[in-house]
Amino acid sequence: MPRHLDKQERRETRDAARAVAAWISQARRVQERQAATHEDVRRRLAELASAAVPVARASEVAWRVLLLSKDDAESLLRALVARADLPQPAPQEATALTQLTDRAPAAVDAARTLSPVRWMFASRRRREQIVPHASYLRELFAWGLQAGITEVLDRLAKPTGELDPAQLSADDLLDPRLGLAAATGATAPPSLLDATRFGELPRAMADLRAAAEEERSARDAVVRAVAAYRSPAVHAALARMPLETLKEATTGSLRLTPLLTAGITSVQEVLDRRRELHLLPGIGSGFRDNLVAAAETLAQITADEQPVRLAGTLDPVSEAAVLALAAWDGVRRTRGAGSDLAVADDLRPLAAVLDDRVHRLLVLPVRNVPATGVADAIVTVVRRADVVTATSARGVPSDARADFASRPADYYAMLGELGYLTEDEEASHGELPAGLVESVREQALRTEALTVALRGYQSFGARFALVQRKVILGDEMGLGKTIEALAVLAHLWATGATHFLVVCPPGVLVNWLREIAARSTLDAHRIHGPEWQDAAAAWVSGGGIAVTTYDTTWMESGAWARGPTIACVVVDEAQYVKNPEAQRSRRTAALVAGVERAILLTGTPMQNHVGEFRTLISYLQPGLVAGKEELAPRLFRRAVAPAYLRRNQEDVLAELPGLVEVEEWLPLGPEDVATYREAVAAGNLMRMRRAAMMHGLDSPKVDRLVEIVEEAEDNGRRVIVYSFFNDVLAEVHKVLSGPVFGPLDGSVAAGARQRLVDEFSAAEGGAALLAQVTTGGVGLNIQSASVVVLCEPQLNPALEAQAVARAHRMGQLQSVQVHRLLSEDAVDERIHELLAHKRQLFEEYAGTSATADAAPEATDAEIARQVLAAERERLLYEPPAAPAPDDA
Repeated sequence: MPRHLDKQERRETRDAARAVAAWISQARRVQERQAATHEDVRRRLAELASAAVPVARASEVAWRVLLLSKDDAESLLRALVARADLPQPAPQEATALTQLTDRAPAAVDAARTLSPVRWMFASRRRREQIVPHASYLRELFAWGLQAGITEVLDRLAKPTGELDPAQLSADDLLDPRLGLAAATGATAPPSLLDATRFGELPRAMADLRAAAEEERSARDAVVRAVAAYRSPAVHAALARMPLETLKEATTGSLRLTPLLTAGITSVQEVLDRRRELHLLPGIGSGFRDNLVAAAETLAQITADEQPVRLAGTLDPVSEAAVLALAAWDGVRRTRGAGSDLAVADDLRPLAAVLDDRVHRLLVLPVRNVPATGVADAIVTVVRRADVVTATSARGVPSDARADFASRPADYYAMLGELGYLTEDEEASHGELPAGLVESVREQALRTEALTVALRGYQSFGARFALVQRKVILGDEMGLGKTIEALAVLAHLWATGATHFLVVCPPGVLVNWLREIAARSTLDAHRIHGPEWQDAAAAWVSGGGIAVTTYDTTWMESGAWARGPTIACVVVDEAQYVKNPEAQRSRRTAALVAGVERAILLTGTPMQNHVGEFRTLISYLQPGLVAGKEELAPRLFRRAVAPAYLRRNQEDVLAELPGLVEVEEWLPLGPEDVATYREAVAAGNLMRMRRAAMMHGLDSPKVDRLVEIVEEAEDNGRRVIVYSFFNDVLAEVHKVLSGPVFGPLDGSVAAGARQRLVDEFSAAEGGAALLAQVTTGGVGLNIQSASVVVLCEPQLNPALEAQAVARAHRMGQLQSVQVHRLLSEDAVDERIHELLAHKRQLFEEYAGTSATADAAPEATDAEIARQVLAAERERLLYEPPAAPAPDDA
């Protein structure tokens, strides 16, 4: 039988309902306050997000940046503090809140029937329905009294007071207690930037934009010049391209019959007759537009595929391109800033909205990239803008052709910057594993301390060295291992490192000093020779790059270890330390082990010398070679790939076969000096020119020549050695151990000359053909040789140009390497200086055989007089100290 409430139960239920109703009111206020506080945070973030600026990285949005005014930051902080200051109910308390705001209100409402008047008129059914509500209310009331629910609700209604807004500022927005990171929904932790970290961005962008505008017209002139250079080849290619090819350049349907009927058979004819196509039967204006668009697409693709090769004798169109490049390089101040300018482009939308009202930036990652990347990018752009502002333009050279001849790699790097040189990206990776390649690509490279641009593969090589810390760069000669190493040092300098060390053979020490001065803003210190102690002291105190040789007293004493921290060591011609038992090898191993970063440079291919490379790798990363003694060369190279990167010229230089020219400045040896001074005293110019090549391996020039031939043998190349002097060629013949042919001089009959060249061409790599420059430079095709060595500068540069042209000509399938061996601080330097302004004239002489025959004789009396006078004055009034041996 249904139960009814007695009078006592009704009274108790009414009392419970009154208390629970008060609790419900308190609970609702608690929930409403919490909801309003959370909604305030959500609303403020939504408003800020609606004006967020997307910032890209690698052409894909990586961050959303919220702009906060001072009021925005303060109000958001207040909202976050209020939310963080909300009391957090315990699980049982949270359940009670839910009960009070969910089920309890219905029970309280039902309990209104229990008033005496309403109960009197309530139906039987209604009285039965109230029973469970009344039981629930009495039980809830009893639990509430026991749990002290009134005190709980009072506590939940008040702020905790744990956070003092007066002690917090906008800098504390990312305080973990405020929970902003979770509220934004970012995929990675956000970051907060104040004005000191982004305030300079608009100014920096304006400076870069102004510099770019100054360069724009010159750059546009390069674009036009290259287009003119490519135009004949593009026109010829399109003239050979059948109409069917048009269908490959469009997704639409093309009917070619009307064109064929009109006698149009090639893509070039479509372009030539574009204005009249719509007049042909069956071709309306819409069809005409589709045809022309497809033809223009093919024309652009064809132009992009045309190589730009400027080496050799310049025709008028090539010369125009060189002149335009020289003019652009002369006025620009953003040289070498390609990657930084790309970063600036990514930041352009952000810079456009920054003003004095922006107080903070809240950076929210969109992809899984660190939020700090935006701050890093801003630093990069501001730093580059400061460098650009402080940089003076190089100035347009008075003789662009001579400038191009002296630094062709820089001109090709400019073409690469503009996208005119297509590089095989995979080839630039060598044999590195895919995961490492990705890490190298992600590595930043700061180049503001460089004064030249990097090719893509050079940038990759520098990044590889930065990522792996201790590596061998084994690129083939002519690819720029030196500039890659310099790029690493420049990056480290820009990131706070101060001291670097280059160790090299004596024969390349001068080259290093010249390269550092010409291609970077870093200071170089020559720790070699009679003033090495002063140079070492200057390096210790001022930082920069110390350049020394393997066997100096400074190296032998280990003085480098007692000085400042060396951020990176570069070991050039690392094959010099291939013997682990040699003292210089042990010193080098200790040096490399004692620094955080090291780069070993060698052009010797590993597959020919696995044992030597095992030794070199052991200096860097011993774990890579442990237990791999029996591996075949190919497998060994794969095993050591994390520490070894090699690229060949043909793999990464799309413009090849081309000409790579290197000036190698070498000191005179002790015996060379004695012979040289005697020749100067006697006024004998020809003897002065030969002095550096007459003492066998004791002469640095001869020693370097032997190294070049040995490297050519390793790379499967043949070598031509040119000199004006037969006795120099005879001395060279004595020291070369491989197949030697010649000398090819005036005493060799015409028929015998070609037989000599044929025998040389059939020989193995490393074979050397000795030739007198006045004989070997005329009438012979020696394209089987791809390395040319000039033992001394010629008084008539036309002789050099013709001699090099014997190898660098039609039919040459390899790039040609030209080594000019030059004596430092001697007659070679005087000749080089005196003839610099005449280079263009001599190039014109070399252009045709007729003008070459009219060129000045090599014994030009005026040049001889000036050279002799300069050297006699230098030695008479400023007698040089005898050069110190290599252990100075």
